[in-house]
Amino acid sequence: MSRFSPTYPARRWSPATISLCCMWLFALAFLPVTVTSAASQKAPLELDVPYVPTPPHVVDKMLEMAEVKSSDFLIDLGAGDGRIAVAAVRDRGARGALGVDINPERVEEARVNAEQARVADKVTFTVQNLFETDLSKATVLSMYLLPDVNIKLRSKILAMAPGTRVVSHAFDMDEWEPDEYVDLRGRSVYLWVVPANVAGQWQFTGPEGNFTVQLEQEFQKVTGTATSADRKPLRLSGALRGDVVHLNVLGGGSSAQQYIGRVQGNTIVALADAGAAKDWRAVRR
Repeated sequence: MSRFSPTYPARRWSPATISLCCMWLFALAFLPVTVTSAASQKAPLELDVPYVPTPPHVVDKMLEMAEVKSSDFLIDLGAGDGRIAVAAVRDRGARGALGVDINPERVEEARVNAEQARVADKVTFTVQNLFETDLSKATVLSMYLLPDVNIKLRSKILAMAPGTRVVSHAFDMDEWEPDEYVDLRGRSVYLWVVPANVAGQWQFTGPEGNFTVQLEQEFQKVTGTATSADRKPLRLSGALRGDVVHLNVLGGGSSAQQYIGRVQGNTIVALADAGAAKDWRAVRR
């Protein structure tokens, strides 16, 4: 199956996910009592997401889908006891990780867990509102939040560097379909790869000729129209995975010419691939 066409059940949550929602609603009902009982003089702590830990087998799958490796720096939003950030470094060899949580008790617990896992030199936990977190250092972003929180974060996530992998337990990002989706024994795991921005008018040049392309983009999906040097109309469609764009250009014949390139700001350079056009270049006007 194409990595650009995941089998994805839109808004059809599993029984396990529905059960988790119920657990979170139950937790929210009692959370003020839990948080304020130790210090009745303090104002109640307002949480965007109640703490429900991610099972270890789901943590493993999230890190596997995100292909976490030694060059990666992971940021975990709503880190809880720190298990995802710790596992990224301990089990996948990530060069570092940051866990963010608004609850000081959870952050202290996470720090203890990092010490016990002997990764405290590479994993940091901080008390912070996740909406105020600087995401620019992350090559991988992990989340176990709620649907409305995911949507509020979406524009900030889309502004991250192309190729950043974003993995979420249980909840999607509405019409931004994932690049990959897995139903893990009733638990949903979603992966998105932040796409480059290719919307606009591009001038393609190469051995097959020159043509002008107007690209439209909806998240990782790309459509558009093109005009060749002899003013022949062309149609195209394609998809992005990070900064790599795949375009299928269809002219008057029955077969499409495939263009695969890497987006570098306002330039796209050809990538060698069997069956794809070679030695071409595109510049955004």
